Amino acid sequence: MSKISRKFQKLFETAPIQETAVMVALIRQGQTEQQVQEYLEELAFLTETLGAKTVYKFTQRLERPDVRTFVGTGKLEEIRAYVTHFEVDMVIFDDDLSPSQMRNLENELKVKVYDRSLLILDIFLNRAQTAQAKTQVELARFQYLLPRLTRMWTHLERQRGGTGTRGGAGEKEIETDKRDIRNKITLLKEKLKEIEKQSATQRKGRKGIVRVALVGYTNVGKSTLMNLITKSDILAENKLFATVDSTVRKVVYENIPFLLSDTVGFIRKLPTHLIESFKSTLDEIREADLLVHVVDLSHPNFEDHINVVNNTLNEIGAGDKPVLLVFNKVDLVPKMPSEEEMMHMTELEVAESKYLDFQKLAVAYQKKYGIAPVFMAAFEGTNVEGFRDSLTKEVRKQHLKIYPHYLEDEVVDMSKFEGEG
Repeated sequence: MSKISRKFQKLFETAPIQETAVMVALIRQGQTEQQVQEYLEELAFLTETLGAKTVYKFTQRLERPDVRTFVGTGKLEEIRAYVTHFEVDMVIFDDDLSPSQMRNLENELKVKVYDRSLLILDIFLNRAQTAQAKTQVELARFQYLLPRLTRMWTHLERQRGGTGTRGGAGEKEIETDKRDIRNKITLLKEKLKEIEKQSATQRKGRKGIVRVALVGYTNVGKSTLMNLITKSDILAENKLFATVDSTVRKVVYENIPFLLSDTVGFIRKLPTHLIESFKSTLDEIREADLLVHVVDLSHPNFEDHINVVNNTLNEIGAGDKPVLLVFNKVDLVPKMPSEEEMMHMTELEVAESKYLDFQKLAVAYQKKYGIAPVFMAAFEGTNVEGFRDSLTKEVRKQHLKIYPHYLEDEVVDMSKFEGEG
């Protein structure tokens, strides 16, 4: 054997192997197949963000989930046959599973089982950068997993390789692992209290200046807009939850300073534990004077996304704040045809077209929020000036609430100087 051959014999594959996953969703009463497929596309995007590859999507029409295994017996057998034949690594459900459902499914399928909340929690854990965010997510994840712990979820500390924080079964009994997790939960809560005290002190130091928070559904372009305004270098990717940590920057427009924060994106069925654990981060939203609600206008379900964000804002006690609505990514939206072009289109073509009437949208949402919405494309730099003008106008309103005589101080009464000189 040559020296080269012996050398290559000693080499090992160290790159992590991409895991595969199948999606599962129920079609409930009042839902269409198309609507559920769109939900599964979002779930597949989440899976990709975690680092796994979606290889198949299963759906079943059921009035309500099966108490024992979420899906019916026949569908479960179909999923098991596919997973076994193609050696799939994990099965991901678009809804939350009860502790007993998760245990039963892992026993039946013999692979890792994720539900929607656990998938989001693992993504957050991978994305968190600051000590506060990491502590918040770890706490939420342990609280969520504790009643769902199975042999496939023991030894939950981060390990090398694989997707997310997945680890092997190990040698410990489940009850021992549960006790370890309870201890970790206690320690994380104590750590989080200390971090939250520091964060609260920092926020108190920001009194006397207008605070603006960027909010919106995940992956709508908030971080791109933040970078555009502040000239900073915040991570902006075409992935869900590219930003988990709250980022605050000082901005000055027309001699008026304000603080702009980029916050975590909201999403359909955001885990309750995550909302509770991210209390201090969400305080950036709760304590803001103005919310800039960024919307991906090119998304077919953008109105549903607006509703999800509004419902979440109401849930955290921030639903009554003034809102500047920003319709982003207009460059990806088909433009309204001209009157001449409309004359050559049939009624069916017009009805089936995906054109959006920006003028009608503007009127409708101005009536709803009391502030004229802005249409822009942050990535392309389209209508940045229009956005700045609108933001400056709204920040000025909030600034005058803090300093009512701000403008009067800037005006010099020239009559005092008449006759002098």
